[in-house]
Amino acid sequence: QVQLVESGGGLVQAGGSLRLSCAASGRTFSSYPMGWFRQAPGKEREFVAAISRRGFITNYADSVKGRFTISRDNAKNTVNLQMNSLKPEDTGVYYCAGRRGDYEPGTMKYDYWGQGTQVTVSS
Repeated sequence: QVQLVESGGGLVQAGGSLRLSCAASGRTFSSYPMGWFRQAPGKEREFVAAISRRGFITNYADSVKGRFTISRDNAKNTVNLQMNSLKPEDTGVYYCAGRRGDYEPGTMKYDYWGQGTQVTVSS
């Protein structure tokens, strides 16, 4: 079992930056591929970025490529999402998630989810 807690959300103007962090409990964090997802009001949850167990492989949604960077520190049980050049359409609740099993780019099939952190980008 893994518990995930996100932090770092907030209100930012368009063009600004935020860094989200996700702290994981447990001693098996390094065995899980991790991902970030988001959900805008009235919309379904969508994939944002994912990272393999050791951090060598990353994948991004087309809408965030070149602006967002996912990273992890297995020694600290954390996964981060650096978000630059933010746009109003990036607004939503951002969730960290962990997946049992193999790394699978773009999948929504994750087993552990955090509570989410709100990101609001004003125009």
